Amino acid sequence: MAIALDNLRVGRVYSFTNYGEHRQLEVMAKIGRDNFQVKDLATLEVYELDELLRWGIGKDYDLDEVR
Repeated sequence: MAIALDNLRVGRVYSFTNYGEHRQLEVMAKIGRDNFQVKDLATLEVYELDELLRWGIGKDYDLDEVR
């Protein structure tokens, strides 16, 4: 079960799935009420979480903390 965006913590790593795309993201900073600066651990690209959710949440949406 996916966790809510307001439960994300800076410095933690999360597994993110949406519309068939799987990513491992590290939260770098909180930049808005429900927006975060994240780093994709596979490509080391830095972007905003809003960019990943811009087109909505798919049926396969999942966001979980990696332990």
